[in-house]
Amino acid sequence: MPQGDKSAYTDKQKRKAQHIEEGYEERGLSEKEAERRAWATVNKESGGGNKSGSGRGKPDTHVSAKKGGKKGGEASANRSAADRSASAKKAAATRKRNAEHHAH
Repeated sequence: MPQGDKSAYTDKQKRKAQHIEEGYEERGLSEKEAERRAWATVNKESGGGNKSGSGRGKPDTHVSAKKGGKKGGEASANRSAADRSASAKKAAATRKRNAEHHAH
């Protein structure tokens, strides 16, 4: 099997790689780099190609997918309670102001 041949991957793995690739492209990566990272992610999650057949597949770990929310939540988790409270109050005031504005 030549390098870059995707025939050993399941349809699910191919769909997953496509979806991940689109996400990277939306963030401004080149098509080539997005594809490279997408397949690296699929390989990390599923340990490479899993062609069909009883007992031949390995369950996916979803290790990379678990990082998404954690990475996003880290910034607010590192802030003090007072900082978060101030943000929440500001957001509530903005929502109230917008509601009043749209009510008329």
